[in-house]
Amino acid sequence: MEIRLYNSWSNKIETLRPIKSGHISMYVCGPTVYDYVHVGNLRPVVVFDVLRRFLEYMGYKVTYVSNYTDIDDKIIQKALSSQKNEREIADFFIKAYEEDVLALNSRLPTITPRVASFINEIIDYIGRLIEKGAAYVVDGEVFFNIASIQDYGHLSNMKTDELIIGARVEESFKKRSPLDFILWKKTTEGISFDSPWGKGRPGWHTECAVMINSLFKDKLIDIHGGGFDLKFPHHDNEIAQSMAINGTRLANVWMHNGFITLNDDKMSKSRGNIFSSKQALSEIGGPALRLMLLATHYRLPVNLTESFLENAKVEINKMTLAMRQVAVALQLAHFDVGGEYPLLLDSFLTALSDDLNTSNALTSINDLIKEINHELRVSHRDYPKLASCFFTLKMMFNILGLDIKFPILSTADRLLFVQYQQLKDAKDYQGSDTIRAQLIARGLL
Repeated sequence: MEIRLYNSWSNKIETLRPIKSGHISMYVCGPTVYDYVHVGNLRPVVVFDVLRRFLEYMGYKVTYVSNYTDIDDKIIQKALSSQKNEREIADFFIKAYEEDVLALNSRLPTITPRVASFINEIIDYIGRLIEKGAAYVVDGEVFFNIASIQDYGHLSNMKTDELIIGARVEESFKKRSPLDFILWKKTTEGISFDSPWGKGRPGWHTECAVMINSLFKDKLIDIHGGGFDLKFPHHDNEIAQSMAINGTRLANVWMHNGFITLNDDKMSKSRGNIFSSKQALSEIGGPALRLMLLATHYRLPVNLTESFLENAKVEINKMTLAMRQVAVALQLAHFDVGGEYPLLLDSFLTALSDDLNTSNALTSINDLIKEINHELRVSHRDYPKLASCFFTLKMMFNILGLDIKFPILSTADRLLFVQYQQLKDAKDYQGSDTIRAQLIARGLL
């Protein structure tokens, strides 16, 4: 089965063709760890975790790298205001972030590098850019020379004059062009490092380029991902450096997930308009939050509303009920729920192969749940078919990372079910209701 993904570089859907047979190299820009994350920060966490799970199911070995930006002006300001050092701030918020990632049932990436561990590599990389004429030094600071490469801004598909207007960079009399961006920043405040150009710290745009170059040891990786807002300037600037150093666009496939808005307004920490991940996890739980983030195709925007959140909870409850009922029915019929049966995954895998279409994949899940509910209602159940449906549903949940549990019946549970059925057959409704309440309390009905 071919896997096709939308490539932001070409602006079209392309067949995934790994650089190395059977292996996928993937890098996703991670958080700047100066505060708790909001729900918008979690969307790439879920999207690329599902992509990784799907690729692994399809037989690929995936090396998934996502970084922590632990050197940044915002971290320095947080450290100064809290009378702590930058390492303490970073450690605290990395721990908080990873708790949220795991609460969503996302796996941590294969490698989670920190910028602070790559200072020597960053200095060496900047030195090479200077040697190639792609960077220049002014008063202890180093800037990338946009004029040294061609086709700058290809990823964001903006013309140079548009980029200058939209550039989120500080004006500086030191720069030759408004689009030139800083690689090494001179600083007298907060953490700094020795370099050939003086004490300072690296610029944001060079950090990811260096970590990719250092960890993958290749001039090109398969997939680079992140939020749509990173296209310009961050990803365009990563590509610019890679073009200057290696003559490549850094990744064959560039993937970007859409924005998340809160009641039709973009979430922004600076504006105080956020729905924190901690609040979301507390209010609707990890499975429902994950489902909410998967219900819309990853490239489309998601607008968080109260009704949208409530619907996610309803859908998770429906999935949980179906999983519980089919698991109980199979165990009462003496089927091994830890065994294996033929899987019915064709439509589900087809959806994910079509640019990771999780919304269509969820439709396949809902269709399967309807089939399960129908089979549970008939008087003569086809248990082998029901077993295939159960194991298929279990695998679907696993690939999407939906942590939906099902009970394993004890001997006492089975006896309770026998007693419940006997009382129902005897039309002892008061007695059967009492047993039914016990089964519900145990999470079996």
